[in-house]
Amino acid sequence: MRILITNDDGVTSNGILTLAKRLSRNHEVAIVAPESERSAVGHAITIHFPIWVKELSICDYAKVYSTTGTPADCVKLGIDELFKAPDLVISGVNRGPNLGTDIIYSGTVSGAMEGAMSGYPAIAVSSADYANPNYDSAAEFTARFIERFDFSTLPPFTSLNINVPALSYEKIKGWKFTKQSKRRWKDFFEPRKDPFGRTYYWMMGDVIEDDDDPDVDYKAVKSGYVSITPITVFLTNEKYLDELRSNLKPQDFLFPLS
Repeated sequence: MRILITNDDGVTSNGILTLAKRLSRNHEVAIVAPESERSAVGHAITIHFPIWVKELSICDYAKVYSTTGTPADCVKLGIDELFKAPDLVISGVNRGPNLGTDIIYSGTVSGAMEGAMSGYPAIAVSSADYANPNYDSAAEFTARFIERFDFSTLPPFTSLNINVPALSYEKIKGWKFTKQSKRRWKDFFEPRKDPFGRTYYWMMGDVIEDDDDPDVDYKAVKSGYVSITPITVFLTNEKYLDELRSNLKPQDFLFPLS
């Protein structure tokens, strides 16, 4: 396969290079990734500034392009200009998990979703421990998974969000198809002072894991399994939409426009 790889940790990060090296054994690989870390940029794209691209000679197993853009920009550039018509788009391996509501903020997940929006099979891959990621295990799982999974079954606008426990490969118990959990963050801000006495704020947070569903992403990872969650770009709450249509009628809200 021809595989386009991006990430949000930066083009020279260990995660993306480990993945590219492992996949290059059996596939043609190109890396198009941000020149520096762009974590938590979500699905941002660059429209008010030019995007600069530089080809790097940092490895002998993949073409590598560094860009000033976001992960979503990188996928657009990769597909349209730098590595046209890939068979698969992979974003990762990310440092740290992308579980629950992380996917809203994640540049890694957004890279995969951009691939899906462009009509290509796509996956996001994360090593689920920020402090001690295991990129080798995540890369090995990814390489074996893509050989066996039938990507033609992916519905349009859908990608797979994969979180691999940060364990040695032989200690991973297996994998599970999971739901996105309600895992989220309780944010707080720590006020600090700069050398001139001016106040600035550093956002911090505590993770909340209180989902009752046994089949959610973070529970699989905590149990030593790879979590694989199909996700889509569409955010409509269909159940609530049906309730609104049943209980509220447009004529109930008629009012003068001026």
